[in-house]
Amino acid sequence: MILGGTVTGSFSNPGEWEKLLVDSGFKAITAPFTCEDDEATIAEYMEIISSHNVKISEIGVWRNILGGDQKNIDYAVGQLKLADKLGIECCVNIAGTKSTLSWDAADRSNYTQENYNDIIRSIREVIDRAAPESAFYTIEPMPWMIPDGPDSYLKLIEDVDRKQFAAHMDFVNMIHSPRRFLCAEDFVEECFSKLAPYIKSTHIKDSRMDLSGYTTHIDECPPGQGDLDYPALLKIMDRFLPKDGAILLEHMHSFEEYDKAFRYVKEAAQKAGVEV
Repeated sequence: MILGGTVTGSFSNPGEWEKLLVDSGFKAITAPFTCEDDEATIAEYMEIISSHNVKISEIGVWRNILGGDQKNIDYAVGQLKLADKLGIECCVNIAGTKSTLSWDAADRSNYTQENYNDIIRSIREVIDRAAPESAFYTIEPMPWMIPDGPDSYLKLIEDVDRKQFAAHMDFVNMIHSPRRFLCAEDFVEECFSKLAPYIKSTHIKDSRMDLSGYTTHIDECPPGQGDLDYPALLKIMDRFLPKDGAILLEHMHSFEEYDKAFRYVKEAAQKAGVEV
């Protein structure tokens, strides 16, 4: 497996970003550009990335394509087209919501049949308009949004019924019940055993549950700051992911935070006898 994350730090041009990339030690990254950047800038980033033998594991959309804003769908199409042009296998977004609170809000409407039908319609629209040949559009699982577990993801893949629709793995986002938290290794095994043939990119985080009182409260946190058995989880991932399968750290805010988590995962992999 290839360990990496989002290159984080202060930079104003690709050259300054390159120094952060080298210092990070990452061999897999999220794309540092979008379809809204000019071609020369994208080409400069791609040359840097290639020269350091780094894999772009995914390019993100991270916009609500169910909220009624056509510009968000157009952007998703543009990102998927760019991924296909550059040989980036995974273009990732979330399903979206019709809530007015935020683009990724927990909302009762997220689970209606009407909403599910619109999720399928919107995913098909993005894929059909982009017409990718090698890149895949994927949906990151969410605790309060479809897909929220491996079975609902398999159903979504079946119902979307598009060759270039695949899976994005984020098992921590699906650890949203005490059973899944307390039996995390069994749950992660289930996730990978069911979804492995479709996985194009994987996010890694940690999880902790407040055991001081009622009711259930589960937080995500950086690897090493929660209760997941990372050597055990890395063994599971190693069994199901290809050798060039990327596992990406995310949701940290500084180079130092990423560096600490990166070193923790490397040490956990060494304990597990897993090569990353």
